[in-house]
Amino acid sequence: MTEIENKIPEEFERYLDYYKIQVRREKTVQGMRNILSCLDAYLQKSNITFCKISIEQVDHFLALYNKNYAPGTSRICRSHLRKFLKYLYQEGYIKKDLAPLVVSPPEFERSKPPKFLRPNEVQKLFDNLDLSVAKDLRTYAAMHLAYYLGLRPREIRLITLDDISFRQKEIFIRSRKNYSPAQLPLPDDTIKAITAYIVGGRPESEHRTLFLQLIPPYNPVNKNDLPCYIRECMHKNNLRASAYWLRHSYAQNLLESGASIYEIKEMMGHKSIDSSRKYLSIHINLMREVILDETV
Repeated sequence: MTEIENKIPEEFERYLDYYKIQVRREKTVQGMRNILSCLDAYLQKSNITFCKISIEQVDHFLALYNKNYAPGTSRICRSHLRKFLKYLYQEGYIKKDLAPLVVSPPEFERSKPPKFLRPNEVQKLFDNLDLSVAKDLRTYAAMHLAYYLGLRPREIRLITLDDISFRQKEIFIRSRKNYSPAQLPLPDDTIKAITAYIVGGRPESEHRTLFLQLIPPYNPVNKNDLPCYIRECMHKNNLRASAYWLRHSYAQNLLESGASIYEIKEMMGHKSIDSSRKYLSIHINLMREVILDETV
């Protein structure tokens, strides 16, 4: 089913206006418009009133729409449609909330296994940074936030000084991928890392953003700066890894500490449990304990 540029119903336009405020990203809004345009065309062709749409019809539409898309793109399309169906239900356009019924087809194998670091590799990363250098102090603090809190690079980049409560040992993450802000506890070592950066590495600036460039006029770091600094540190330690490996490692640590998949979903800021599962590898030690009755 091809993407088209049709005039969509007023109710659909009203939702897009609401959606623009939520995401503020033109490319994402355009993706939502594409799928709503195709949905409207499908409903008209099938002589279906959108307020009477059934889950069977939604599934049929998605099967046609996602026919030529890769799995990742198909997941995004399903996510777009879930949000729209949720809106229709909340606004009273449809009588039943169909959003939870829009599910992914089963995946029987994973093309890419989760990539995470072993504890000794993480320790090596932290130990090999020169904490007398401003750049390394900044990288050190960013790595702590990625490894001990599981934050995405974008979430780390947008942290401000006002988001950190040193007295309460908490940090407020305003912009998460699931659009749900989070108040997270700050481990003592992470507090020390952030403090060391603020005192010894962060330039004086009117900007309230935590992570700044080290060259005047000391603007907030750019989109790809922090991932690049972390990747450089990893490559210096012969680790062919990226900043996201620290986030994967955080999820793996939660699994090994006995956290449920639901708890991991919340801590990772995921929209769905399916997203959390992709971060997790088999917990070999736990499997041996349960199946072989071994104490590891």
